[in-house]
Amino acid sequence: MASQKDTKNRISSVKNIQKITRAMEMVAAARLRRAEQRIEAMRPYADAIRRMTGRVVEASERVDMPLLEERDEIKNVGLLLITGDRGLAGPFNSQIIRAGNRREAELRDENKQVAWYASGKRGVSSLGFRGRDVVIARQGYTDRPAYSNARDLANDIQSEYEEGNVDRVEMVYNHDESAMSK
Repeated sequence: MASQKDTKNRISSVKNIQKITRAMEMVAAARLRRAEQRIEAMRPYADAIRRMTGRVVEASERVDMPLLEERDEIKNVGLLLITGDRGLAGPFNSQIIRAGNRREAELRDENKQVAWYASGKRGVSSLGFRGRDVVIARQGYTDRPAYSNARDLANDIQSEYEEGNVDRVEMVYNHDESAMSK
């Protein structure tokens, strides 16, 4: 049987853990708010890019662009996993990786080859651990992503498409869902 001192120490320990957990929750909530604000600020840009891309596709009959060229037969598909660089994000990264593996199985059932691309340390390391050959791997910028990071990744994947290494590229990522909608 535990002594009174042991019981008091245990109670004290549990209270300290509660304080630490509460502080971690507050930090996570603040980060979530900042991330939601950044996403909200990016929406007008994303909408403008969608409209612009739609106009380019409509005008594609007059424009000769390799990216708008449809391939007759899809043999090679690139899967781009967009994960984070750090853990402690619950199922954030693992859901992306699982979805990528499911999609790979579907593509292989359709007799298609898969080329792996990954953005984020968790995706790169997980694919490497599973013995997948990651053709393009980018890490170290998911905390503060910049346009230049996305441009570099897109240029590398565009080169893969233009060189005929892949016939289609699919992105696997999480979408933003407001905490209020849950």
